[in-house]
Amino acid sequence: MKLHELKPAKGAVRNRKRLGRGTASGQGETAGRGADGQNSRSGGGTRPGFEGGQMPLYRRIPKRGFTNPFKKVWSIVNVEDLNRFEEDTEITPAILMENGLIKKLNYGVKILGNGEIEKKLTVKANQFTKSAQEKIEAAGGKAEVI
Repeated sequence: MKLHELKPAKGAVRNRKRLGRGTASGQGETAGRGADGQNSRSGGGTRPGFEGGQMPLYRRIPKRGFTNPFKKVWSIVNVEDLNRFEEDTEITPAILMENGLIKKLNYGVKILGNGEIEKKLTVKANQFTKSAQEKIEAAGGKAEVI
């Protein structure tokens, strides 16, 4: 079988209804919408979630939690990700963005201590975890808070 030989299953494809083309067509006058009422009108019908005046489900279920609008979202980088840089490199948030380690700065850059670092680097970030700072300094590098 080849791509040009593919056909839909028998009975799967039907002609579309041509509505409102005169009474002889069988779908004229009311065009299959019935005689009168909300749904017979253009733009008629109810909004999504409407339950005929009953309190809709999305308003019946209990609401939980709270989203803090002042939450500080950090751009995080693990110590193991810094191994891609060469020895004695000064790493800044701008360099991290260029290399695709962070997508955007958000509130600032935070370095986490996940993994190991084998290279001596000077890392400049807004925050460091204690373990990240220890690992960077143990490798002979510097962790500077900006």
